[in-house]
Amino acid sequence: MTGRVQVDPQRAFAEIAEFNRTLAQGLSLLDKTRDRDVQIATTPKREVFRQDKTVLYHYEPMAKREVKVPVLVVYGLIGRYTMADLQEDRSLMRNMLGQGVDLYVVDWGSPTRTDRWLTLDDYIDGYLHECILHICREHELEAIHLLGICEGGVFTLCYAALHPERVKSLTLTITPVDFHADQNTSAPLHHGLINLWARSLSPEDIDRMIEANGNLPGDLMSFVFSMMTPLSSLTKYSVGLFDVMRDEKKLLNFLRMEKWLADRPDHPGEAAKQWLKDLYQDNKLVAGELELSGRRVDLAQVRMPVLNIFAQDDHIIPPKSSQALRQHVGTKDYTELPLPGGHVGVFVSGKSQGILGSGIVKWLKARD
Repeated sequence: MTGRVQVDPQRAFAEIAEFNRTLAQGLSLLDKTRDRDVQIATTPKREVFRQDKTVLYHYEPMAKREVKVPVLVVYGLIGRYTMADLQEDRSLMRNMLGQGVDLYVVDWGSPTRTDRWLTLDDYIDGYLHECILHICREHELEAIHLLGICEGGVFTLCYAALHPERVKSLTLTITPVDFHADQNTSAPLHHGLINLWARSLSPEDIDRMIEANGNLPGDLMSFVFSMMTPLSSLTKYSVGLFDVMRDEKKLLNFLRMEKWLADRPDHPGEAAKQWLKDLYQDNKLVAGELELSGRRVDLAQVRMPVLNIFAQDDHIIPPKSSQALRQHVGTKDYTELPLPGGHVGVFVSGKSQGILGSGIVKWLKARD
């Protein structure tokens, strides 16, 4: 007979037995796994400055200093800097410290409804500026190296335009610059999915969302990010988790990533309005219309050396959005470093680990 699938009962029972063994081993591993086994951001550091909820940390040195001027790492408000220090063998922080970099990082804390009225002006011209002044005073310097990540890259870019005398060099990673650059392509994969979502909202929608919640909820942004890759999000805890259940190292890696994803703070309300309306919707940064603390952010004032790093398969920040920086800054010392992988993969994938940290440090040494 045709059209009927022949099933080998013996093979079927063997596959079921193997499935049950894998499941049992995985459940046993999960049962004995404790929170201390999946710690993230474990690179030794100490608090050196605090203002309100913002904390500045200084990392303990791991090698002889090769880059004399300190580097300050600035992440955004939508996630946490801990992504760049996820685990010992996949940590930008450890990578750079091991190559002799004197490293600092800003932690914005966990905003609540009491922070609803904080603006981008407060974070860039206030908290970030005070952190940089502290480092400059501590080392008796006029300027330091800045390394911005994602939204934190926009913060450091704006700061460098407003306070160029305080920035020796600027390194940007996966940073949006032209928030409408994706409109010039017909390829769906090259559209920034956050761009599409933000532009689908009306300004009134954004106002109502902030008024109802006080802030831009971290849980909402987690949902938005998960809907960008719906199939992966739906199968993560079934197929994805099952695939790593028998390998303790892979399982712990999986859990560390989930721990970082689950720890998404709220975004202060007024700052979120500026982020979504002034940048994603109105594209004021490259238009030269963005104002902070009463001053226009003029990217032509960015005359220090710039290293611009972007992910070639980034579905959150399209490469063209980052590469647009070249035509707007005032420096002739401009370098691009494209990396394989996606938005987060640049920092956590084994493929990019050997390129990212060493590429940054090599570039810094040449300009130190």
